[in-house]
Amino acid sequence: PEPGPGPGPGRWGPAACVLTGASRGFGRSLARLLAPRLGEGSVLLLLARSAAPLAELAAELRGGDGGGGTGLRVECVAADLGCEQGLRRAAAALREVLPAAPPGRLLLVNNAGSLGDISKSFLDLTEPDEINSYFAFNVTSALCLTSTALQAFGKRPCSSRTVVNISSLCAVKPFKNWALYCSGKASRDMMFQVLALEEPDVRVLNYAPGPLDTDMQLLARTKTRDPEMRQYFQSLQESGQLIDCTVSAQKLVNLLEEDTFCSGAHVDFYDI
Repeated sequence: PEPGPGPGPGRWGPAACVLTGASRGFGRSLARLLAPRLGEGSVLLLLARSAAPLAELAAELRGGDGGGGTGLRVECVAADLGCEQGLRRAAAALREVLPAAPPGRLLLVNNAGSLGDISKSFLDLTEPDEINSYFAFNVTSALCLTSTALQAFGKRPCSSRTVVNISSLCAVKPFKNWALYCSGKASRDMMFQVLALEEPDVRVLNYAPGPLDTDMQLLARTKTRDPEMRQYFQSLQESGQLIDCTVSAQKLVNLLEEDTFCSGAHVDFYDI
């Protein structure tokens, strides 16, 4: 591949970037790293459930150091991707924004996700509604938004399209009390491997960001039913092994800039 432009704002040129779960944690850190890299006329579409922190982040990215000076358009969609109405609203935003987006590059990052009720064991998961709503948010929405985004942006000459799935060690390793989370992450990894096979001109990456210092990690060490699992997560925190979101997000950005990963691959923070 040709060497990209050197460091500096807007080094990615004109691009359309879509990021789910953007209002906090890893998504927010990633948005802050992506914004300055997007060139003149780029659009950054941020999706999350919470409208207020999303609007706050968008305002920060539009002005000051966040790339606002480069003519970056930041759009927000506050939608619950776990319900049909929210998912349809998000898909409609993609269909509106992406066809008119600059032709150079499409980057879609499927970051939104939830743990599920980890106070329950496998045998407690008997309610179809609870299970279906978990998969609606964590699997169905990622598939629908990805297919919609790729269709809306379309195949354009001399443009690149990259889809990132924020994965987890749980996609490849079982954890007690995490039946929903592990199976959701495994399902997403496989789904995106199929995309990589079907669409060889789309770059696909399953990126596992490592144990991040987030609200989700707090839930893991306080709510997981299995005491050994709780202790494991507590020890990660106590020994300073939790990863700062910005550090992991920077590794993902580096991966995207190097662009040497095998399409469809599962790449862990600790592999790099």
